[in-house]
Amino acid sequence: MNIAKNMEIIFVAATIIAGATTFATAADDRADFAMPADKVVAVAKADMPTVTVSAKRLTAAEKAAL
Repeated sequence: MNIAKNMEIIFVAATIIAGATTFATAADDRADFAMPADKVVAVAKADMPTVTVSAKRLTAAEKAAL
């Protein structure tokens, strides 16, 4: 059997197996799995923190110096 002829199907099969195992292992990320049920704290609404960056713009001479 010539492996070079079947390399495409080997690649496709390996990709399908890798994709299936990725989805199978991603389902184990649960909050109650890591912590006992009596210690789980639910947050109803948490505001997203925002970061404001302020800086002065460089002049043409400062840009040229860089």
